[in-house]
Amino acid sequence: MIRFSNILLLLLLISFGTLSAQKKISLSSPDHKIFFGFKLTDDRPEYSVRFNKQVLIEHSTLSLSFENNDNWGAGLTVDRAVFANGEDDYLLPAGKTSRVHDFYKEVSIPLREASGKKRLIILRVRAFNDGIAFRYEFPAQENWKSYILTNENSGFNLTGNPKARVAFLENFTTSHEHRYNVLQLNDIKNDTLMDMPVLFEFPEKIFMAITEADLVNYAGMSLIKRNGLLMSQLSPLPGQNEIKVKAVLPHHTPWRVMMISDRIGALIESNILTSLSEPCKIKDLSWLKPGKATFHWWNGDVLPDTTFEAGINFDFNKYYIDFASRNDIEYHTIIGNRGVAWYQNDGIEYQPGPNTDVTKPRPGLDIRALCDYAKTKGVGIRFWVHWKALYPRLDSAFILFQKWGVKGMMVDFMDRDDQEMVRIQEEILQKAAEHHLEIQFHGAYKPTGLSRTYPNASTREGTLNYENDKWGNLITPDDDIEIPFTRGLAGPTDYHLGGFRAMPASRFKSQVSRPHVLATRCHMLAMYVILENHLSMVCDEPEAYEGQDGFDFLKRVPTVWDQTVVPGAETGEWVSIARRKGNDWYLGIINNRKTRTVSIPLHFLSSGNYHAEIYADAPDVAENPNHLIKEIREVSSSDDLTINLQDGGGQVIILRP
Repeated sequence: MIRFSNILLLLLLISFGTLSAQKKISLSSPDHKIFFGFKLTDDRPEYSVRFNKQVLIEHSTLSLSFENNDNWGAGLTVDRAVFANGEDDYLLPAGKTSRVHDFYKEVSIPLREASGKKRLIILRVRAFNDGIAFRYEFPAQENWKSYILTNENSGFNLTGNPKARVAFLENFTTSHEHRYNVLQLNDIKNDTLMDMPVLFEFPEKIFMAITEADLVNYAGMSLIKRNGLLMSQLSPLPGQNEIKVKAVLPHHTPWRVMMISDRIGALIESNILTSLSEPCKIKDLSWLKPGKATFHWWNGDVLPDTTFEAGINFDFNKYYIDFASRNDIEYHTIIGNRGVAWYQNDGIEYQPGPNTDVTKPRPGLDIRALCDYAKTKGVGIRFWVHWKALYPRLDSAFILFQKWGVKGMMVDFMDRDDQEMVRIQEEILQKAAEHHLEIQFHGAYKPTGLSRTYPNASTREGTLNYENDKWGNLITPDDDIEIPFTRGLAGPTDYHLGGFRAMPASRFKSQVSRPHVLATRCHMLAMYVILENHLSMVCDEPEAYEGQDGFDFLKRVPTVWDQTVVPGAETGEWVSIARRKGNDWYLGIINNRKTRTVSIPLHFLSSGNYHAEIYADAPDVAENPNHLIKEIREVSSSDDLTINLQDGGGQVIILRP
């Protein structure tokens, strides 16, 4: 990836002079709307955050706990603080934009113990126009070589009683697939784990989402409420509860990020998480090709009446490869069939057993022949694989997969975000890149900007999604509408897209094969635009798509973008997102269960007239949610579109100059 980095590091204010002056330090965003205040008390450091004139976080303490009740935070002195301006300009081969140009201001605050071990930790704070972040840095030092962390005590003392949009976690072993709750901060119970991002809405429509960036070689973080205050909570290493992180100096924590704006769309548009992450570590990305992929597990491994059996064989996969080829779908995913993995496995269903071997396909399945055939059809082959089956044979498997011609894979059932799992995921990405393999994590924690560092990290699950419709844990339009304002803020979101059997609630049936979905056909199409997803699934069976209204849009919609704009949105109600690829714009709108009329300004368009191809819900959509109508109009950037949104409805529009 070509990267243009112009870290200016203009040292503006090297010193405040005396130690007493150093005890209060402030930093503002480049546009001077976000303000970070630091204060050193005798007990521990504390900080505050303000947006314009409204204080969002106040008197929030910072400290660290190491093994053997060794605490860092009290009795500190402040060395000379260093301020800098920064400018970062980089390309994203897969993302909501193809090029990011971010300005920020930064301060490094060296905090040293006045007595005892005299350990030095640097609090680095970075302020963007759409958020602020801090992290702890552990520089190399003579008398401190390593550490074992038992708690990171980062506080988030929010003012007032903002409204929270939050998913609660049952424990640290989790797929991160939960419904979002909307409640006041004061109503959140103590000692309840909260997945990130969490979105808080303050008075005057000020929004703040808390999450993390650049999670590498460290424990994943959630939020927890203790004695009425929000605190960081790290996931413990497996087999015990006390130790969270083991590290050798120099080292640093991830960034603790607060995305802030008085326009909710600014948080959706934000690239702050990738801007806080390390630059790309893969030298050659010419092999990386985003796109869409079949995923026949979701439809129940459906095959129409043929002369061959559905199953783990060449002909079944050829059927889906041919479908992908006919419809310009870039990838077919080899999974297995009806609970049996494609590789030799003596476990129960898809769970690995003691003799599982991902380098040995099931008898009768010739992977090399499938890859060769798919190549003649212009289709790439991907795998589904359980991480516990893959990881013990990572090197030999990746060598073999590349030899066969496999292009990537979904790695599933991660279900943890402790330091060990974080390292495992990075190792998988590093080694996959060496063998030109794209990776899609499922049952995984939130993104943290790692797609900048390893662009072969195509997308992640980590949210309750349409797979649950198969089992009766129904995903409703009200669930869909929460995702752009919560989990989607963190980055790529995989959602088992493409269900083409929409049903009104009165006729909905849970079924493993040919599943039903709620919401309208246009709502389902719009989800391909609403979600940032670099490798979107096309989950349904071929016969559900071909000849059906709206499939032409699904075939054409890109998965990576040059620009993203949010022309209008209301949390929990409706959202519109416009994404540009080249000169063409794709506008998606989804609605919750309330009918409404909204106005979408087209100010994001360049000058001149545009050809608008509109896919809208038909008048009888309440009875036939798969029914849509198409309209062609001419529009310009001065126009506002009036959109009538039905219960669970949506709309998609392709805008071409």
